[in-house]
Amino acid sequence: MINTTTALVGFFIYWIIVGMLGKRGVLAKYNISTYGPVLMIRTLRGQGLLNWLARPRSFWRAFADIGIVLMFVGMLAMLLVVIVSDIAMISSLTADSMPEPGKFNEARNIFLIPGINEFIPLTWGIIALVVTLVVHELAHAVLCRVEDIRVKSMGLLVAIVPIGGFAEPDENELFGEEEKDETGNVLGRANPKATRKQRARILAAGVMSNFIVALIAFTLLFGPILGAIAPVGNAMVMNVQNGSSAADAGIEEGMIITGIDDVQIANVSELITYTDTLTNGSVVTVYASKDRIIEPYDVTVLRVSDEIRTGILITDIVDDSPAEEAGLEAGMVILEIDGNPTETSEDFISYMNSTTAGQEIELLVKTTSSKKPKSYTITLAKHPDTGIEKGFLGIYYAQDGIHQTPLGITVVEYPAKEYLELLKSIPSMLLGISGWLILFGLPIVGFAGEGFPGFSGTLLQLYQPTGWAEPLGVGIFWIANTLLWVGWLNFYVGLFNCLPAVPLDGGHVFRDYLQKIIAGIVKDNENAKKLSSSVAAGFTILIIMSFIFMIFGPYLVHGF
Repeated sequence: MINTTTALVGFFIYWIIVGMLGKRGVLAKYNISTYGPVLMIRTLRGQGLLNWLARPRSFWRAFADIGIVLMFVGMLAMLLVVIVSDIAMISSLTADSMPEPGKFNEARNIFLIPGINEFIPLTWGIIALVVTLVVHELAHAVLCRVEDIRVKSMGLLVAIVPIGGFAEPDENELFGEEEKDETGNVLGRANPKATRKQRARILAAGVMSNFIVALIAFTLLFGPILGAIAPVGNAMVMNVQNGSSAADAGIEEGMIITGIDDVQIANVSELITYTDTLTNGSVVTVYASKDRIIEPYDVTVLRVSDEIRTGILITDIVDDSPAEEAGLEAGMVILEIDGNPTETSEDFISYMNSTTAGQEIELLVKTTSSKKPKSYTITLAKHPDTGIEKGFLGIYYAQDGIHQTPLGITVVEYPAKEYLELLKSIPSMLLGISGWLILFGLPIVGFAGEGFPGFSGTLLQLYQPTGWAEPLGVGIFWIANTLLWVGWLNFYVGLFNCLPAVPLDGGHVFRDYLQKIIAGIVKDNENAKKLSSSVAAGFTILIIMSFIFMIFGPYLVHGF
């Protein structure tokens, strides 16, 4: 993944090149305009296709009318999100509990650009972005033709990679001709060909198309696709002892243990229970899955005296946390805290709940580079969540710890079945606000801050196709990942465009309908127009400032 500095340097080099080509007239020859670093690549092709698509006019008008209603619903929802976020940020500022800057605040993660935004995978992100832009702008263009508004051109907005699409309607027909004063300043627009309702339909069509595509993608993902995916098992090999029989047999890290001899193994508890019955020196057949292919491995049982049997596996480290400053890393195993064994997640949670900010603790940790555990002395920080008094260490960990076995391997429990069921339950959760919030942040935040970018890496090893999807093999996971990102980006872009901020679609619709309401009260259309424009501009500034505050607030408190 590209880091922020490299991305910024590359972007400025690209901007310089674009500026040089623009000044020399090279871009104009190919009907390309520039707006700073953004290329507006136009084409006049496709007018015949638009006219053909626009034929069922009654259908498209009903489609857009529903879109207007959904736009106002989305507008209210997004405004509430912005307001609640602002209140939370202001409260944390006054309570001196502003969270530390993290990856959510990094410049590269502000925009949804695949390959630069660290949360969005390049391949699935580009596919989803292209689909999102095409359906949004195509819907605008089709509704323009439905309402007899001329479409001057269509094309892409590009800044190194595609960042947007556009259908360029005749603005004079859609919004009216510009009115200027004696010095050439634009005062406003007047006498549009499109009525307020027609304009709202054209603008809402893009949002509606994004919502429809998101609905289709999520329906397929949470229905037949996830229904055709099953867990391989929960017991994952985290480490293979050098020189052990397991290593000689070919067992590798990342494999999933599915059985031993004729006993099915569904989780770590069943594996430990069975291996406790084995005699030293006996040979067993371990069935392990790699890339969803299960093969047998003959392993000799070897019991050794080792006081280090269980612990808490660290899966990730919070940026700028005490854990990171002390040198803890993902893959390490916490064996003790202040001399107290941490054999289970309950042991770890129970002890951490008794700590306070500023308290010094000693961790006994098994590292990946040494057979002997290492001691770390760490001073806990203040917890970033408001109202929580316990000390903050700053780690993510596997819930059921890591277990050493007499087979020469250590295993960790991954709740594969439970996680899959949780994903499948998201549609039923949409009856409440929590379900919509989970869906909104699913790929980035997930259920507990871990994010769900799709089936890749460790998750890919934990699952296999079943039923009708078996012939597809790994292809079922490609389909799942594509649907996840197509659905999420369309959902996100549709909601974002609902915001009452010009030049977003929602901003124009909000201003138009506000003018109608004000005109009905003051009985003066010109004053209503000026007042609605001022209110819309105020909302635009408020929303922009809110986003700036959410992004840079932690840096202002804790430094850049």
